[in-house]
Amino acid sequence: MSVLLEVIATTVADARAAAQAGADRLELVTAMGEGGLTPSVGLIEAVVAAVRVPVNVIVRPHSRSFVYDVDDYAVMLRDIRAVKAAGANGIVIGMLDVQGGIDREGLARVCEAAGGLAITFHRAFDEARDLREALDVLLGLEAVTNVLTSGGKSSVLHAPAVVSELVRQASGSHCTVLAGAGLTVDAVADFVSHTHVEAVHFGSGVRVNGNGLAPVDPAKVAQVRALLDATQR
Repeated sequence: MSVLLEVIATTVADARAAAQAGADRLELVTAMGEGGLTPSVGLIEAVVAAVRVPVNVIVRPHSRSFVYDVDDYAVMLRDIRAVKAAGANGIVIGMLDVQGGIDREGLARVCEAAGGLAITFHRAFDEARDLREALDVLLGLEAVTNVLTSGGKSSVLHAPAVVSELVRQASGSHCTVLAGAGLTVDAVADFVSHTHVEAVHFGSGVRVNGNGLAPVDPAKVAQVRALLDATQR
C-alpha cells in the first residue's frame, strides 16, 4: 500500500486540481498566510460537491494562539456541526493548555461534538512542551485518527529522527502520524524511506513556485504521487 498524500486546498479549483492529480485526501483551509483558519460553509459545501476524495476541514477560529477560551470553544463547536452538515469527512483541530500540554478537556468536548467525523490534531502539536507525552494523550482518544506534525521544527525535513520516533510510538494504533510542513517534491522519497511515515501532507510544496498563496500545481501533485507509489511500503 502506498503512502497517503494529503494536500491543502484553499479554493474549489485547488481541490479539483489536487484530487485529479492524485491526492488521497484534502485539507480545506482559508488564510494560508496565517497557518490556516476555518473556511466558509459555502466553500466547504462547494468543495465536498466538487471532489470524490475525503475533505477534512480546519476548525481554527483565529491565529492568536492554540490556547482557547470558553467563547472560542463555543464557536468551534458550532463550526464542527456546520462542517458535519456540509458533508465533510473530518475536522483538523488542535488545542493546548497554558502549560503547553494538550487541552484534554477541550479536546474531549470536540470529540463528542464531532460525533464520528475523523479528527486530525494539527500542528498545535508541535508547540506542545513534550511531543511524546502529547502523542500519548492523543493515542488515548479513539476519535483522533491523525496527528499532523513537523517533529517540533519549522520544517519536517529538519526533524526526521523525531518523526521516526513518533511513527514508532503510534505504530499499531488507530492514529497515523501525518508528516507535513516544509516537505518538497525533491525531498519526499528520501524522507519517507528514512522515517517510515504512512502519510504526508503538502501545502506550499505542491503550489506554483512553492508559494503558499499561489494555486495548487497539479504537475507537482502528480510527481509526488508517483514518487510515493514508487516507495511502496
